[in-house]
Amino acid sequence: MRALIERSNRFLALPLGLGPRGLLLVALVLLSPSYLFPLYDMTMFAPQYPGGLRLHIYSYKLDGGNQGQDVKEINVLNHYIGMRELDTASFTEFNWIPFVVGVLGLLFLRTAVMGKMTHLVDTLVLYLYFGLFSLWSFAFKMYSFGHHLSPTASVKVEGFTPPLFGYKKIANFEVYSYPGPGSYALAAVAVVLAVAMLLAWRQGRARAA
Repeated sequence: MRALIERSNRFLALPLGLGPRGLLLVALVLLSPSYLFPLYDMTMFAPQYPGGLRLHIYSYKLDGGNQGQDVKEINVLNHYIGMRELDTASFTEFNWIPFVVGVLGLLFLRTAVMGKMTHLVDTLVLYLYFGLFSLWSFAFKMYSFGHHLSPTASVKVEGFTPPLFGYKKIANFEVYSYPGPGSYALAAVAVVLAVAMLLAWRQGRARAA
């Protein structure tokens, strides 16, 4: 046990070279698409909507196709089945996701300046937690919207959960949901952080040898 603790301490004390520090700056830049592009894109097709209705979910707002008119059309349909209205105020995630992304960006800078493996490990763990919690929060929100339907709705449908990934048929709608460019950029951040940690570890082993 003592040897394991000593090896862990040596690992966490490893300095970060220029390569890992540069990758941290790359990770910082990759955070910006989460403000500029959608995290999720959802498209719904039905016989009366052959061109589809499109919903774009950003880190801070909801938007729709047809210059935002698709969101209004979706809410009209939701009203008939007793679903709550979709709007920016309905998603508490829009209040904290942009803030947390900004804090993580500051942590990336701090880690690049401080230059220790322990800071990089902390940053990667916090980032992974943020990603997993955000995904769970979004999935729970989708479940909540689709299962808490008004009992007095004019059209009765069984509770449903819109798909997080891929395709699902809901009533007479074919729904497709996929991560947007913002989510792919955030996933790339995790990969870059992991590569930075691996590179720092290999450089540390080379110096020790």
